Amino acid sequence: MTARSVEAAYTRAREEDRAVLVGYLPAGFPDVEGGIAALTTMVEAGCDIIEVGLPYSDPVMDGPTIQAAAQQALEHGTRISDVLRTVEAVAATGAPTLVMTYWNPVEQYGVERFAEHLADAGGAGLITPDLTPDYAPQWIDAADKHGLDKVFLVAPSSTDERIRLTTQACRGFVYATAVMGVTGARDSSSDLAGPLVARTRAATDLPIGVGLGVSNGDQAAEVAAYADAVIVGSAFVRVLLDHPDDREAGLAALADLTRDLAAGVRRR
Repeated sequence: MTARSVEAAYTRAREEDRAVLVGYLPAGFPDVEGGIAALTTMVEAGCDIIEVGLPYSDPVMDGPTIQAAAQQALEHGTRISDVLRTVEAVAATGAPTLVMTYWNPVEQYGVERFAEHLADAGGAGLITPDLTPDYAPQWIDAADKHGLDKVFLVAPSSTDERIRLTTQACRGFVYATAVMGVTGARDSSSDLAGPLVARTRAATDLPIGVGLGVSNGDQAAEVAAYADAVIVGSAFVRVLLDHPDDREAGLAALADLTRDLAAGVRRR
């Protein structure tokens, strides 16, 4: 397993009897270099795996916080080349780095070309929230060819059969989105998450990461009690949105939040 291996991150966490902390920010937010600085800060402060978002003009599954960050990135002219540059910089830290993206930009770029360029940048794989395995043969072939992880989503509305089909197509981990509706930080964790993880565990031996709006260490500990990974996005984005004119203060606050969440996944 290479330094960029998602599997290695989960293996290490199991050996330490804890969950994995997965952190998300869109590339190009607040700008390309600022985004790289933020993501590397998150790695240094305790994120095990990084998701780099590919900003998209119609983010139907994202809540207002991530939409605001993606819009800012798009207004700065962030392109796929900037996303790949971000992946390369973050992967160089040794943290497994995946891209999370809606499918249309990948299709427009060229599926095989995207897979090749992602692998060349040191990327570990792709998370595709609006692509299901039955509509993904081209991506599955390209990912297999270039050794990239394929992370598909399951949701509380997924039938047991759909969960089985989805997890069979995954490599790396399974993304359990335990919130019905758009993403965003919440005051309490969803009561749908535990049952969804249990149903998913019945279908696969792959690690299961849960994304449901975790925003502090206590919530991370709660989710880490039953999930293999705690996935955090909106809370990280909000920290940077709250410090638009003071980058150093934003990075310091980002590091503080990461340390709190990293302590949480160790308290499960």
